Amino acid sequence: MALAEPSAPRRKAVAEPRSRGAAPRATTPASPVPRWSLTAIPTHVWVVGLVLLLMPVIASDFVLSQILSWSLILGMIALSLMFLAGYGNMVSLVQMTVAGVAAYMTAIFGTSAIETISLGWPWWAAAPLAVLVAVVFGTLSGALAVRTEGIYTIMITLAIAAAMFYLVRQNYTLFNGFSGLNQVRAPVFWGIDWRDPLPFYYLTLAFALAAYFGVIYVARAPFGLALQGVRDNARRMAALGYNVTAHRIAAWAFASLIAGVAGVLLVWLNGQVSPGTIAVGPAIDVLIIAVVGGLAHPIGPFLGAILYVLLRTFALDVLVALGLSGERFQLLIGLGFLVVVFFSSDGLLGLWRRLRERRAADPLTGAPQGEADG
Repeated sequence: MALAEPSAPRRKAVAEPRSRGAAPRATTPASPVPRWSLTAIPTHVWVVGLVLLLMPVIASDFVLSQILSWSLILGMIALSLMFLAGYGNMVSLVQMTVAGVAAYMTAIFGTSAIETISLGWPWWAAAPLAVLVAVVFGTLSGALAVRTEGIYTIMITLAIAAAMFYLVRQNYTLFNGFSGLNQVRAPVFWGIDWRDPLPFYYLTLAFALAAYFGVIYVARAPFGLALQGVRDNARRMAALGYNVTAHRIAAWAFASLIAGVAGVLLVWLNGQVSPGTIAVGPAIDVLIIAVVGGLAHPIGPFLGAILYVLLRTFALDVLVALGLSGERFQLLIGLGFLVVVFFSSDGLLGLWRRLRERRAADPLTGAPQGEADG
């Protein structure tokens, strides 16, 4: 059954009643509003975009590669989880595993230090094929999980992630076991080494923006609207003629595409991939990033990712500066996430929304400015 929504019934035009003897009013046709208009983009979006473009002017190579690029990659993986959970009500713990599959396939099809495993294909053949394998893996995982709901979906995806982790750790013929594959080379073309911090930052930023706007476009397209209808009431959508299972599996395929691209960027950034990349811990970290950032909008996963990377990078230094043991940096990271969730169930997006509502509220009554004026 096709995924497009059925055509709505036509409505008859109803003439507006007018008093006897009154002259007909001249109606002017409404000017068409462009679907994509530069003037419709808020000012703060332009400011954020300008800051991201000019960030290499003020940021060091360490900040570009280990903080910003890493945050964008984790944000893309969390974005794939946000798309499934926010628009389809399907919480997945296998998205990091999908990215890990793409990273492993990039190293296997491309070049690495383990020449007995890597095939040595050029990047323009290895990377797309790696993403394709990741999409197939994610789609099959989704096909197993779409017939369940709630905690059962989480448990099935967690079981798939754990099974894949043990597979790559115990298989030495294809995945090189516990050691993984290292010295995975990023592409060099147009005379540019894309592993350098500056080119890699812009490369990651371009794919992150493509994933962000892609999710926004799909969410507003007929497929995305139908997926949200399936999220709200699957039985009613099935009664209207929609194929609920097909919509959910297609959503998994789209989310796997985003996670697969992020996995290729991940292995190019780190230069290696190991079983620790797709362990259960990183899979749960992606869920925490998405929840802390906020599942209400595609920008939330990127906010959660930058917070996670900052805490993970500087928590150790903060503890040492306070005279505490640096081994407990995970505790500081957990406390930071608990503080955000405690004050806002919607994560950082909820905090931002509350701040805007308070600024727009009437200082005397506390009501929104529009209601106070009325």
